[in-house]
Amino acid sequence: GSGLYQGGPIGIPYVVVAGSQPQVPIVFTAYGNESDPGPYPVPPDAPIEGGAASTGDRHVIVIDRDHQRLYEMYNAFPNADGSWNADSGAVFDLDSDDVRPGAKPGWTSADAAGLPIFPGLARYDEAAQGPGGVLHALRFTVQNTRMAYVPPANHWASSSTDPSLPPMGMRVRLKSSFVIPAGFSPESRALLTAMQVYGMFVADNGDDWRVSGAPDSRWNNNVLRGELVQVLGSNFEVVRMDGLVSG
Repeated sequence: GSGLYQGGPIGIPYVVVAGSQPQVPIVFTAYGNESDPGPYPVPPDAPIEGGAASTGDRHVIVIDRDHQRLYEMYNAFPNADGSWNADSGAVFDLDSDDVRPGAKPGWTSADAAGLPIFPGLARYDEAAQGPGGVLHALRFTVQNTRMAYVPPANHWASSSTDPSLPPMGMRVRLKSSFVIPAGFSPESRALLTAMQVYGMFVADNGDDWRVSGAPDSRWNNNVLRGELVQVLGSNFEVVRMDGLVSG
């Protein structure tokens, strides 16, 4: 979204840096044994999810455009010497199909599903192009998940084995029978078209059906809310997971 909510930008921000960006030490405070070691090229003023005073997830996302690497941290705090503290961190190789070669089964990332966050974000520049502008699956959250995951997810964040709950990484798709209203904004139609073509995947525990996006002043919060709230959970179908669920 645009603007502020509880003092911080709405959504998960990111920053793109050049290959010359200085690398700084990362001190892992919780899941260091499942994190990719530093240093990371994180600027001292890198945007933090929820803002500098946030008490939420505090994700920090950095894209090194020259080396084609994605760096993500969870619960990240900057230090006066330029280093950062974080509960966990992950590095993804964007020019290889083996996106995180060091990760072992069951490892978390900066996200509960063990997935990268950035590729699943709704970004305004894509959505503003209208239908066909968003060429990837989207990330969303649900309140309760199962102690299981579906590849490419790699981690769960639940103690429940209830088979009626979704595993991390579960893919859903907006049914082909759903007719996207022609009167919707280009942004809403772009997002809904992506949900029909590429689907969405469960990436974390949170509000039910909350689709993650990057903050941008050009989003129209009232339009998005008014249009997307008309799409119901019953308008989606679950992509079959036979033989793929770990847990």
